[in-house]
Amino acid sequence: MKFQTISLQDYDRLSPYFTNQTYPLCSYSLPSLLSWQTKAYHPVAAFSRDSLIIGADYAHQPELRHLILPLGKGKKWQPEELRDLCRESRFPAFWFAPESWIKETGKEALETFFLVEEQSAYADYIYLKEDLATLKGRKYAKKRNLISQFQRTYSEDRIEIRPITTGDIPECLTFLEEWCRERKCDRDPETDMACEKIAAANAIEMIDHTDYKGLKLSLDGNLVAFGIANRLTSDMGVLHFEKALGSIKGLYQYFDKECCARLFSPDIHFINKESDMDEPGLAHAKSSYHPVRRERSFVLTPKAA
Repeated sequence: MKFQTISLQDYDRLSPYFTNQTYPLCSYSLPSLLSWQTKAYHPVAAFSRDSLIIGADYAHQPELRHLILPLGKGKKWQPEELRDLCRESRFPAFWFAPESWIKETGKEALETFFLVEEQSAYADYIYLKEDLATLKGRKYAKKRNLISQFQRTYSEDRIEIRPITTGDIPECLTFLEEWCRERKCDRDPETDMACEKIAAANAIEMIDHTDYKGLKLSLDGNLVAFGIANRLTSDMGVLHFEKALGSIKGLYQYFDKECCARLFSPDIHFINKESDMDEPGLAHAKSSYHPVRRERSFVLTPKAA
């Protein structure tokens, strides 16, 4: 099986395989796969049995190499076929096997051919779009209070919210640097936050060349927040990147509500806000928005013959 590195130039050729895909984890977003490329990591692709096979290659950490589940137009892979595919590809394992897919496929059937282990750091938070776009009910009272404080400080005529276009790219990249300085994310280029900054910058530059949709918020003409999202499944979208200055009280809560109301089409009923990477602060923040569930992620490692 011959794998080739993929880039933005391959987007139109590969995107049909992601249309109407059913895996509810954020790792199955083509724009996101391309955005997270770094000097150390790049996505690769091959084709097998009418399916697209995506792998993650690491220049200096071969132990992290992995596949994600095949993306096919109606092809349903059986556990034994997946085991054979993993061996043929010479990748050591599948990552990001969603819990819902494991239940549908049958854990016992999978365990005949694979060691099945949970990836706790990669369980995605899933919310009802209506909850996040309206913040109705007592459970969101603190969020609404923070939004009210923000609105009392900044009158409507000082706030501008509009979609991100190509002309906004330089301003968004400049703001991203400011956001990074506020969080000191460049102190160690190997941290998750530093890598996320690179991915967010890549996403901004891809904004008009992929299915990403972006939103920006300016106060008194100065950019202070942006968000980037796209569709994941037939009824679920992903809010991949959401950056706002922490020094402005209530800004994040106000902007998050606007992103959830504006960035997703009416047929999207669920919003995926990705995982918490086992970071307690991030876990607390995501939990405070009351997800309807967490989609757990699993590694499938082929058993010895």
